[in-house]
Amino acid sequence: MKIGIIGGTGGMGKGFALRWCENHDIIIGSRESSKAEEAAREYFGLAQKEHGTFKGKITGKDNTSVAKESDVLVLSIPYENIDAICSQVLPNVKDDCTVISPIVPLTRTDLGFEFISFKDRKPSAFELVHKYMKNKSRLVSAFHTISEKKLIDPKLVLDSDIFVCGDAEDSINLVCKLVTEIKNLRPILLGPGSLSYLAEVTTPILLNAMIKNKMKNPGIKII
Repeated sequence: MKIGIIGGTGGMGKGFALRWCENHDIIIGSRESSKAEEAAREYFGLAQKEHGTFKGKITGKDNTSVAKESDVLVLSIPYENIDAICSQVLPNVKDDCTVISPIVPLTRTDLGFEFISFKDRKPSAFELVHKYMKNKSRLVSAFHTISEKKLIDPKLVLDSDIFVCGDAEDSINLVCKLVTEIKNLRPILLGPGSLSYLAEVTTPILLNAMIKNKMKNPGIKII
């Protein structure tokens, strides 16, 4: 498959590229194609050192080009940038493209990390992205609690569960397959896309627990 990553020059994009390039072609997206190309060259070099040989390619292009070419599109962008980016990018995706949202409406206050959707009565990330989708059933919510610092090191085993919400069975199955391709990650279905806020809110819970209890990049595991 061709997996595009919007916001791919950040840590999450780097981690997904290094993990998934073993089996898939990765297209790094950025507003500036030169920045995406530079990141892609860096990731490709790191992947060669880590994996030796691997099946996929890692390339970089502007966001619109990435959206047009991708079979799977990951939105690795901040909550506050959803309207600006998704309004430009998502009208260009293929009808059968599965879009993954790991986005969390998150802010840090004097109390700790808080969930913007509850605190300020704003839509969940899934709801905001959903309104820009052409084929709305192809949006899947996943990867909210994965540790970026662990994700970017392919030698580390993550050993945690990933909550998944969505509406189209084939898109859900595809995302679950991508979850399991990262060693020791397990997909846990929570329900339809309308329940995605339940997956999103786990991130501030996890971050506050990490800080208050001096944990190091924890994940979530249901036992």
